[in-house]
Amino acid sequence: MAGLDKLLLKMVESGASDLHLSSGEPVRMRIDGELKRVADKPLESKRLRTLMKEICSTSLWEQYVQNNDLDFAYGLKGVSRYRCNYFMHLYGPAAVFRRIPEKIVPLESLGLPSVVDKLTKLKRGLVLMTGPTGSGKSTTLAAIIDRMNRTRSLHIITIEDPIEFVHRSDKSVIVQREVGHHAPTFSRALFDALSQDPDVILVGELRDAETMQLAISAAEMGILVLGTLHTNSASKTIDRLVDSFPANQREQIRGMLSESVRAVVAQQLLKRVDTRGRIAAIEVLLDGPGLPNIIREGNATKLLSYIEAGKGRGMQLLDEALLHLVFRKAVSKEDAYLKATDKQRFVAALQAEGISFQAE
Repeated sequence: MAGLDKLLLKMVESGASDLHLSSGEPVRMRIDGELKRVADKPLESKRLRTLMKEICSTSLWEQYVQNNDLDFAYGLKGVSRYRCNYFMHLYGPAAVFRRIPEKIVPLESLGLPSVVDKLTKLKRGLVLMTGPTGSGKSTTLAAIIDRMNRTRSLHIITIEDPIEFVHRSDKSVIVQREVGHHAPTFSRALFDALSQDPDVILVGELRDAETMQLAISAAEMGILVLGTLHTNSASKTIDRLVDSFPANQREQIRGMLSESVRAVVAQQLLKRVDTRGRIAAIEVLLDGPGLPNIIREGNATKLLSYIEAGKGRGMQLLDEALLHLVFRKAVSKEDAYLKATDKQRFVAALQAEGISFQAE
């Protein structure tokens, strides 16, 4: 067993989500959301380079040496898969490994709002899963694809960098393509997918304007497109998409989005205080009467009011989800406050329930 394999196996045994290796620093793992030392002795640069090279093919290692940066997936059979990022910094090589469970967690086991299940029944349009790195976007999307695969007869194409969760065709046919290996870029893979008779396309990351425009166009063509962005709320997601384009194109993009957006799910993970592990707080925006006009106008205030008015349909603001978790005593009020969008309103809501809180 490679030396790095032992560390990756220890991740699983410790319940860690991430492994951090850095020249001149001791080994650290992220456990229940907190980065913790799991060794006292710093890693020497030469030793770390040897560990990193052990699990790389010759071609991948040459890419790393040439570019000082590398993304790839690695699997320990019967244990787990890992998303690996190699890079260089001031003191030498470094690497971060994100654990990807071999078994996809069923959607019903994730503890998400029931409205998320309805997304698996959509036939067309744009669905955006958003949140910061490590917020569980990939896990949720994998569960959505898994549910579709088990219940519907579809042609599903995923475009990822790298491939994380591995799907086996069931009722659906699933084709998974990796950027850098099966296609040069997200935009090229997405352009090719339009000629491959897809029902569903998952785009691992909407990185650039070209990919965004292709995704929106595909949704307008009647394909269900699932994508991710690193944004914290529905309103910021719409703004991020629009602002990625030149000023003279933004009105057109708002028009296209107004007709294609079916849902935005903004996800945050918080450390639990009632048990071990983390729990998701979710903001949900669904399409409906009035939403196209709000998107075209770019009115964030109206969008928030639209979500609040849609509670009966399953919509909710992130701050409402955070408050609910605090009231359930599932997360701390301090942690929830840090994630809240409207902090003043969040504190007022806590105080209205008799929960004292003083913002620092």
